[in-house]
Amino acid sequence: MARICPLFSGSKGNSYYIGASESGILIDAGRSAKQLEGALSGYNIDVGAIKAIFVTHEHTDHIQGLRVFASRHNIRVYATGETLWALERLGAVNERVNYAEIGTAGAEAANMLIKPFATSHDCAGSVGYTVEASDGTKIALATDTGVVTEEIHDAIIGSDAVIIESNHDVGMLMNGIYPYHLKRRILSDSGHLSNDACSKLLPELVESGTTRFILAHLSRENNMPTIAESSAIYELSNRKMKRDRDFTLMVAPPETSGECVLV
Repeated sequence: MARICPLFSGSKGNSYYIGASESGILIDAGRSAKQLEGALSGYNIDVGAIKAIFVTHEHTDHIQGLRVFASRHNIRVYATGETLWALERLGAVNERVNYAEIGTAGAEAANMLIKPFATSHDCAGSVGYTVEASDGTKIALATDTGVVTEEIHDAIIGSDAVIIESNHDVGMLMNGIYPYHLKRRILSDSGHLSNDACSKLLPELVESGTTRFILAHLSRENNMPTIAESSAIYELSNRKMKRDRDFTLMVAPPETSGECVLV
């Protein structure tokens, strides 16, 4: 049985552990190495259990601790060619770390097959990932995208569990303190997924077999966990889908580690 542990999720940093207690992977390393180690310890996960780190893109909130953490613990790093180029340009690579380009066929780590799919974000080569365990369990992570493209839809449909971005409430964003150019960026097709856009996809995912949801990458300034949760439950309830019968739903806290979800 796999578990998903949101170590960190939000504008301050992002990192997720996926796997069993003794063997798994990280998707992103967006906090300091010390903070990542502390979060793993809080879940009773030994750092030695991490067999690889898969990077979604080069923005700081996804790679802040990558260089030191991967080097300190001798962990292989996978990313798209575009992201690897961006990491090198940013000085976020370390010659002691084994970096590998991941293609559409994916890569194997911790007895799981991890495949990338393109997301729509303003960076060099942003991707989400699907993680398929040997027993057929499938977990998908889709964050940092302004829109649910056909490629994203096709990649995550039929997953047992989905970590999906529910970044902002549009009303809060439009009436908030962000400058206009930043609001436009977030609302664009290469920005971040709103609560409404996220919520409208969830009933179709349940119909395809998804039973576990983690709402992720919430904005601290333009969202609240209760609002994101209410938006999701509203859309699911409208389709006669009942929480804890047809699905479970957790909101990854934007400041601290969240509870692990078993799949």
